[in-house]
Amino acid sequence: MDWDEARPAPKVHLGEPLTTLSVGELEARIVALHQEIERVSAELAKKKAHEAAASALFKS
Repeated sequence: MDWDEARPAPKVHLGEPLTTLSVGELEARIVALHQEIERVSAELAKKKAHEAAASALFKS
């Protein structure tokens, strides 16, 4: 078992100083932020679809 896999990903705090982070940590942060953007975008799309369906139901 690789112990690095068992650890949860570090929390990303927006606006924190980046000067103390290594290149690897910065790259990992970028990956985590891209994944979060995708997750939030998917949830937003679901909510917009739900809102549109509800709106169409009540306009009929």
